[in-house]
Amino acid sequence: MTDKHSASRARALAAELRDLRRQAKLNTREAAKRIGVSSASLNRSELGTRMPPPEEVSALMAIYGVTGLAKERVLALARSANPTGWWEIGNNALPRQLPTLITFESQATWITHFEPLFVPGLLQTHAYTRAVMEASGVPEADTEPRVAARAGRQTGLTRKNPPRYTAIIDEAALRRPFGGRAVMAAQIRRIIELAELPNVTVQVIPFERGGYPLYGPFLLLQFAKALDIVHLEHKQASGFLDDPDDTTPFQQLADTLKAVALGPADTSEFLAAVAADYDRK
Repeated sequence: MTDKHSASRARALAAELRDLRRQAKLNTREAAKRIGVSSASLNRSELGTRMPPPEEVSALMAIYGVTGLAKERVLALARSANPTGWWEIGNNALPRQLPTLITFESQATWITHFEPLFVPGLLQTHAYTRAVMEASGVPEADTEPRVAARAGRQTGLTRKNPPRYTAIIDEAALRRPFGGRAVMAAQIRRIIELAELPNVTVQVIPFERGGYPLYGPFLLLQFAKALDIVHLEHKQASGFLDDPDDTTPFQQLADTLKAVALGPADTSEFLAAVAADYDRK
């Protein structure tokens, strides 16, 4: 892959091409022969080290039998060649990137999520997720599919060979009662339960710690054999950073936040106290 292409976009396209070829029950040699390229080139495309031209991807879609919206989604990845990163703008920015985010989460060996405003998505109960979406104005017809998608992502924490997952949460996210006191009490206890998993670490930054570097939420994804990726999300924008010059500051920030936060044992005690506060009428 040349430097002009986005690494995150190439890796997303690679995963799509590999999965679609397997669904078509073709090996790389057969697929490459049908469209007139070398199997080495197709292998590199499926590894994310080569960004195939849109015409080649279109030909692959034809032999794989992919049509409609699925085809357009894959072609959109091939048509864009940002210098670094991958940004989507507009009301549907995150939904457009969600399949790729799910893929990256499934491939990561270590996930670090900092959240100053909400309980991190991989730790949310269904009731809390619904409450957040309702407060955020998500259309009712879209709520249950999104809840189901988030529930599917959460299974990654308990799969065989799961990633190491670290959640760093500001106390403010725990004190804002989305869904009411009962929903929050159940949510806090769910966090305590998940924190007992051997691959999950939860650290809370309490108000009493005072000020600290606060730059908004971020998701840092680290891989065994690939460069780190950072995912950022806002109301009208969702994006992946993949250049080391852009992702390294987030690694450093994560280390700073972990040092400011309570340790895992003290966090569990803190969470139990917050849950007890919600239980009081």
